[in-house]
Amino acid sequence: MTSATRRPLLFLDIDGPLIPFGSPAGAVAPVDEDNPLMARLDPGVGVRLSALGCDLVRATTWGEEANEVVAPRIGLPRLPVLDRPDACVEGSPRGLHWKARTLVEWADGRPFVWVDDEINAVDRQWVAAAHLGPYLLHRVDPAEGLTDADFAVLGVTVRSFGGRRGGPRRR
Repeated sequence: MTSATRRPLLFLDIDGPLIPFGSPAGAVAPVDEDNPLMARLDPGVGVRLSALGCDLVRATTWGEEANEVVAPRIGLPRLPVLDRPDACVEGSPRGLHWKARTLVEWADGRPFVWVDDEINAVDRQWVAAAHLGPYLLHRVDPAEGLTDADFAVLGVTVRSFGGRRGGPRRR
């Protein structure tokens, strides 16, 4: 395994973290008549996420549509997408978010950060018991989306997991 494949992962939700549900004070953005929520995207957030020094994975019910609709608006390339299971996984505790089990399996012991607005206590307990590597479950306020304070926490965490600032490593 190359060192590039051992970079920390960052599993990223869209609704809440990237598309905040609160109205931005004083912000005037062009309205997308097909999806008015697109006006809430920060076009600079993709550069900030890329600069964290981790491998980004979409963890959202948007699926591949995130690569087609959201990515170009925030300056991110196509990213892998965490697949939502077709049904509840047998043996999952009540209240466990579908993403928790799926992203732990995807990470396969690799350090990761999960950024979402729906992380709960059951998810935290389950990941603590199921994941052997370092991780951070980072809950974002869905009314605000990703803030400077969130990026500060993510940056410190990713670096502590072995990530390097400045985006993808060159081979």
